[in-house]
Amino acid sequence: MRTRVQAALLLFVVIAVAAFAVPLLLFTASDRTQQLVLARSADLDRFASLMDQAASTGDTSAVAAEARRYTQLYGEPLVVTDTRRNPVVQTGGMRAADPDVARLLDAALRNQTAHPTGALRPWSRGSRMFAEPAGTGTRVSGAVVLRASVGTAAQDITRRWAAVLAGAALVAVACTVLARAATRWVVSPLRRLDRAVGQLAAGLPPEQTRAGGPPELRQLATGFNRMARTVTAALEQQSRLVADTSHQMRNPMAALRLRVDALHTHLPASANRTYTGVTTELDRLETLLDDMLALATAEHRAGELTVTDGSDARCELTAVAAAQHRLWEPVAHRAGARLTLRAAAARVTAACTDRELAQITDILVDNAIKYAGRGAEISLRCTVEGPLAVLTVTDDGPGLGTEELALATTRFWRSGRQRHDGTAGTGLGLAIAEQLLAGRGGRLELEPAQPRGLRARAVVPRAAGDGGAP
Repeated sequence: MRTRVQAALLLFVVIAVAAFAVPLLLFTASDRTQQLVLARSADLDRFASLMDQAASTGDTSAVAAEARRYTQLYGEPLVVTDTRRNPVVQTGGMRAADPDVARLLDAALRNQTAHPTGALRPWSRGSRMFAEPAGTGTRVSGAVVLRASVGTAAQDITRRWAAVLAGAALVAVACTVLARAATRWVVSPLRRLDRAVGQLAAGLPPEQTRAGGPPELRQLATGFNRMARTVTAALEQQSRLVADTSHQMRNPMAALRLRVDALHTHLPASANRTYTGVTTELDRLETLLDDMLALATAEHRAGELTVTDGSDARCELTAVAAAQHRLWEPVAHRAGARLTLRAAAARVTAACTDRELAQITDILVDNAIKYAGRGAEISLRCTVEGPLAVLTVTDDGPGLGTEELALATTRFWRSGRQRHDGTAGTGLGLAIAEQLLAGRGGRLELEPAQPRGLRARAVVPRAAGDGGAP
């Protein structure tokens, strides 16, 4: 935002300075050109007057002498002729027979004045031709042609333009400094507010935003600080409630299990079914408490990673997958399923910790073993897709429908089919895996396998320095 605001302000400064400097440059060039024209017109008037006197007296020596002194002093040649275009005086190598001079003499003898048009510029070179008739009224007694050098005028224009451009540059620099200061004054509070919003969105206590900038931003910062304190307190209370509840329930659960186990020896055989149901529900409650704590921890960790630099985390995907395969293969065998591993040929380093990747693998493999059914084929596969490392768990079980896939990562969601066949868990496993992946900039993808079953893909960025990683 700061760059865009500065760019807009600098564009306005450039347009404003250009709107001021360009007309001034054109005016200075036009003014100096006009000065040259007026000065040479005055000189022509003087020579025209001398030629008119010479035509009356028949003595041209005065005009000839004056013309020679003028050329000697200023270095600008002159041609003065009578009405028949006979040269009275020619100086500086300019001749009445020259085509350009002859054309101007003809125009002057027709009582026409010739002055150059167009303003001079710093790069103008050469000379300009002036012509004026001698005489009074409509009576023409001769003609005067002057070739004026534009070098001095061009140098003057160059100096004036340099002064104007230097002033414009100083104004532009001053405006740029002011624009940067104004932008910093406005944008800095917004950047601090944006950082605090990111921390709040991640579930972390945001830093107090310092009030600064325009009154509207100061009021906004004060309101945000007030809101952040309220939201942070509510989130802390909620997190503390989940953690405290889970911890506080463990002791009563442990005591309850001990009492139920102690009662078992005193129960008749007809109560075994009831006893088994009670212990099953106790197991389920303990698992639910563990999963709730794991989910709260994963959410908190994901929030921390969104606002902190966790790019230094790295683990070897293939090694973690192999370790978890060895751990879960006996479990799959006891459940009547077959678990295989297909690892990438090359070493793949993922941007996460061994513990996080192992926990994600445990959740996906456990789900596959639990819900694919006996006789299922389950594969654990490690692949590389450009800058991403992918861990895929595929089974050929009943899978999930399209609507069920959209709800699979919802907390406490369980498939109706699983609830009826008694294999349903807490409904928190995939939600935990999704939070762990999101914290590392990855994602969890669920899709149908072909011809049947479910494919779960844990996608995570590859670690910096790993081949192909950004």
